[in-house]
Amino acid sequence: MEEQEKKQDSREERTDNSPYHKQPRLTKRTTSKLQQHLNRGMTAFLVVAASIVFYFAFLRFGHISGVLGKIFQILKPIIYGFVLAYLLNPLMKMVENFIVKLLKGKIKKEERLKKFARGVGIFTALLFAGALIVALCNMILPELYRSIRNMVYTVPEQLNEWMERLSEMEFDDSTLALITKNVLTETTAFFENWIRSDLLRQINIWISGLTEGVISVVNELMNIVIGIIVSVYVLFSKETFAGQSRKVVYAVLKPEKANLVLHITRKSNEIFGGFIIGKIIDSAIIGVLCFIGLSILDMPYTLLVSVIVGVTNVIPFFGPYIGAIPSAILLLLTDPIKGLYFLVFIIFLQQLDGNIIGPKILGDSTGLSAFWVVFSILLGGGLFGFAGMIMGVPTFAVIYYLFQMFINQNLEKKHLPTDSAVYDDTSYVDAESGEFIHGNNDEQNIGEAQVRGKEDCEKEEEK
Repeated sequence: MEEQEKKQDSREERTDNSPYHKQPRLTKRTTSKLQQHLNRGMTAFLVVAASIVFYFAFLRFGHISGVLGKIFQILKPIIYGFVLAYLLNPLMKMVENFIVKLLKGKIKKEERLKKFARGVGIFTALLFAGALIVALCNMILPELYRSIRNMVYTVPEQLNEWMERLSEMEFDDSTLALITKNVLTETTAFFENWIRSDLLRQINIWISGLTEGVISVVNELMNIVIGIIVSVYVLFSKETFAGQSRKVVYAVLKPEKANLVLHITRKSNEIFGGFIIGKIIDSAIIGVLCFIGLSILDMPYTLLVSVIVGVTNVIPFFGPYIGAIPSAILLLLTDPIKGLYFLVFIIFLQQLDGNIIGPKILGDSTGLSAFWVVFSILLGGGLFGFAGMIMGVPTFAVIYYLFQMFINQNLEKKHLPTDSAVYDDTSYVDAESGEFIHGNNDEQNIGEAQVRGKEDCEKEEEK
C-alpha cells in the first residue's frame, strides 16, 4: 500500500509539473533558408486554396448551413450528454473522493475501489439532479400556473381601468396636453388592432401547429433521456477520452504547439467551469432570496417574479434589469405602491448580489473588466441570442487571456514591464537602448530624456 501511495504521489507530482499545466513560452525555432522558402511557398499555396474553398463555401452557404443544422439535430443527444456530464462532474468528483477516502483500507484492489467510487459518484450526482428538478417542478409549476391564470384574468381589466382613468382626466389646451391625448388615443387604437388582427392570427397559427409542437417536445424529451445515458458513459470514461485527445494532439502537432493547445484547453475549462457553475449557484440563491423577500412584502405573483429574476440573473450585467423591468410593470399594473416597493427591493437585492454574493461565489473567474463584460454580452447576444449573452463572457475571457499571454511574452522578450499601469503619459521606451523609462518615478530619467530630445532636435536642424 505504501509503494502504491508513493507511485500515486509521484504521478500527481508529474501531472502538476507537466508543461501544459504551466503557461508555455511562445518560442521560435531557427530553420534553414531552404526550409524557410518551402514554408513560404506552402503558406502561399494554403492561403490561395483556403480562399478558393471559402469562395465556393460562401456561394453554397445555404446548403452548408442546412447540412450543419441536420448534423446538429442528429447529434443533439450527444451534445446534451456532454453538457450534462460537464455540469455533474464537480459533484461526482466530490462524492468520488469522499468514497475513496472512506473505503481506502477496506477494498484492497485500487481499480475496484476507483470503479466503485466512480459509480457511486455518478449515481449520486444523477439522483441529486433528478430530485432537484422534480422538487422544483412540484413547487414551481402549480404556482406558476395559478399566477399566469390570474394574470390573464386580471391584467386586461387593470389595463382597461388605467385607460378609463386616463381618458377621464381633464386636459387643458396646452401643446403637452394635446400630445398626451394623441399618444393615448393612438396607443389604444394600436392595442385594439393588435388584439383583433395579430394576436388572433398568432393564436390560430399556434393552435394549428400544436400537433407539431407536441411531437417536437416528445423528441426533445427523448433526446434528453438519451443524453442522460450518454453522460453516464462520458463520466465513466472521461480519463480515457482525455488521454485519447492528448495523444491525438501530440501526434499531430509539435511538442511546443501541443503543450500550448493543452494549456489553452485547461485554462478554458477553468474559466468556463468556474463561470457557468458559479453563475448557476448565484442565480439560484438570488431566486430564493427574491422569493423570501417578496413573500415577506406580501407581493402578488411571488413565485412567477422570483423565477423570472432568478433565470435572467444568469445573464451577467444586464440580467437583473431584463428580469426586473417586466416584473415591475406587472406589479405596477396590479398595485402601484407594491410596484415601487418591488423596485426598491430589487435594487437592494442586486447590490447585495453584485458586491457580496457574486464576488464570493464567482471571484475573478473571467479576469475581465466591466467594459469587456458589457462588450462580450452585446456581441454574443447580437450573434447568438440568449445563449450568446450567457456564453459570450467566458468565451471572450478565453480570447482575452490568449491575447494577454501573447502581448506579455512579447514584452518580456524585449525586457519591458507587463503591467499596464506603468505605461502612463510620461513613461516611454528609449529608441536606442530599448530601455523602459519610468517618467513618474525617476526625475533623472525625465531630465535625460529632455536632453536626448534636444540633441535629436539639434541634429535634425543641422541635417
